[in-house]
Amino acid sequence: MERRTDGFLPVCREDMERLGIGQLDFVYVIGDAYVDHPSFGHAIIGRVLQAHGYTVGMIAQPDYRDADSIMVLGEPRLGFLVSAGNMDSMVNHYTAAKRRRREDQYTPGKEMGRRPDRATIVYCNLIRQRYKRVPVIIGGIEASLRRLAHYDYWSDSLRRSVLLESGADLISYGMGERSIVEIAEALESGIPVGEITYVAGTVCKMRTLPEGEYVRLPGYEELLRDKREYARSFCLQYCNTDPYVGKRLLEAYSEHCYVVQNPAAKPLSVEEMDEVYGLPYQRTWHPMYDAAGGIAALAEVKFSLVSCRGCFGGCSFCALTFHQGRIVQARSHESLLLEAKEMTKEADFKGYLHDVGGPTADFREPSCEKQMTRGTCPDKQCLFPKPCQNLKADHRDYLALLRKLRALPKVKKVFIRSGIRFDYVLADRESDFLEELCRYHVSGQLKVAPEHVSDAVLACMGKPKNHVYEEFSRQYRKMNEKLGLKQYLVPYLMSSHPGSTMKEAIKLAEYCRDLGYMPQQVQDFYPTPSTISTCMYYTGLDPRAMKPVYVPKSLHEKEMQRALIQYRDPKNRALVEEALRAAGREDLIGYEPKCLLRPKNHGHDTDRGQNTQGKHGSAGVIKRQKKKTIRNIHAKKREK
Repeated sequence: MERRTDGFLPVCREDMERLGIGQLDFVYVIGDAYVDHPSFGHAIIGRVLQAHGYTVGMIAQPDYRDADSIMVLGEPRLGFLVSAGNMDSMVNHYTAAKRRRREDQYTPGKEMGRRPDRATIVYCNLIRQRYKRVPVIIGGIEASLRRLAHYDYWSDSLRRSVLLESGADLISYGMGERSIVEIAEALESGIPVGEITYVAGTVCKMRTLPEGEYVRLPGYEELLRDKREYARSFCLQYCNTDPYVGKRLLEAYSEHCYVVQNPAAKPLSVEEMDEVYGLPYQRTWHPMYDAAGGIAALAEVKFSLVSCRGCFGGCSFCALTFHQGRIVQARSHESLLLEAKEMTKEADFKGYLHDVGGPTADFREPSCEKQMTRGTCPDKQCLFPKPCQNLKADHRDYLALLRKLRALPKVKKVFIRSGIRFDYVLADRESDFLEELCRYHVSGQLKVAPEHVSDAVLACMGKPKNHVYEEFSRQYRKMNEKLGLKQYLVPYLMSSHPGSTMKEAIKLAEYCRDLGYMPQQVQDFYPTPSTISTCMYYTGLDPRAMKPVYVPKSLHEKEMQRALIQYRDPKNRALVEEALRAAGREDLIGYEPKCLLRPKNHGHDTDRGQNTQGKHGSAGVIKRQKKKTIRNIHAKKREK
């Protein structure tokens, strides 16, 4: 049976006519397919504007080769909104090795190629070809993280603010519910878009220096000449992301071209968060995608609950500080329970809530008392290098929420997949969180992210020292023994992060050897815009201390570092051997138990053993040989 489009925002003229809309207030152009679910940014912004009385239409994945595709909903009364989608379009298209991905999870049928590279710029250029004077406001993760001059990994160059490259009028950066409504109200009142220079959470263009207080960043030409200036500029940006203490930033491109970043928008209250997530989302993809099998990305979030925003974890390789900020915002239990109850009514609900969390699942409130009035500390982290003495490590509210969700009819299991901070768990000495986590919310394996074992690399990553993870591992193992459960920790590991020499990469390989573990997946460091780690990658400096950092840059070295972590895989043998010899670690090639590789031409039996995983690899080989023998016996009987 064909599904009705009633309840979705208009996507064509027929929808507009059915709703009695002659001209839309806003037309939203997006690089993703249209999914009306609160895990998709375009759905939230569209519904928030609708709730404030504005009409919004969606042009999802227009044909970027045809400017007429941008005209299907006509000229909007107030402006165009543009977003590349839930991911940066370059990250969506390319791996860390710059190889083209085969699938796009945000496109019908996972078809690759429906959106362009640098989608924000391309879509804005399409709009400008057909509508010269209509205001264009860009947002989403791509625009948010490229709002000022930034290092672009894919072109290996320092690019200008996306505001200039796209020709847009404004950027709404971060989580844009507050700023987009204020922009809409200003446009509605007749203020020209060029004069909307004051809205928190926006970036604008100016032809003259602004009045009032601001911090002047190094100009674009200075950044091109000196990487140290870029590191200094990035540190200033990083220290001014807070909505309470952050300053206005100015970046000059010429004597008559300035890009000005206003302080971030204030965080949402619990009541405001509840309102946003309580809007009338259809919670599925638009019916026009049914024939293609829908949108794969929805499967990961359809039965998950977004309970919080923001993260004070401060990992160097994560852009959340720049996008969502460090102040944690949370929804009420009532709001989350109501959403969970609606999920249980879905025909394909099997009794499992896949996740309850956000950037970090077990953060439910600001890290200390002062943050909601005086902001976060610009020069200190909450958890790094060790937990701040003012940190409130408290899981009681999160535990109460999980207990209520477990008690709902039809709910069999509540998983936590968005990740927990093990150092935050250890810092909480009052709650029973670890016990309830192991008893109710783990199914065989708990995935955590120590990322590395070298304290030198962990310091560059902004992660706790290795002994902290080892202590959590000990307590986790002890708790499972107490509960009589066989459950394991699965560590996420990252190769080639700034600070990781070949010596550090070998240390990580030895850790995997001692653990009896070969990761099936390893994350190569990916230099995405607006992270501390990307600044290190580009400049060779840690912007926080302006100290030199070793950076593995060549593709070949990165391949060797990755291969070391998966040294048991026969396909990696040549790379692993080259890495060990280059590092002067031939002692790890031999027959001793601690060796990573056997010498060449030492016999085929051990070669096969290289493909086994864990401490019981040889047992696995014997088991497979036994099964093969039994199959051969049965085959001979059938022949007779």
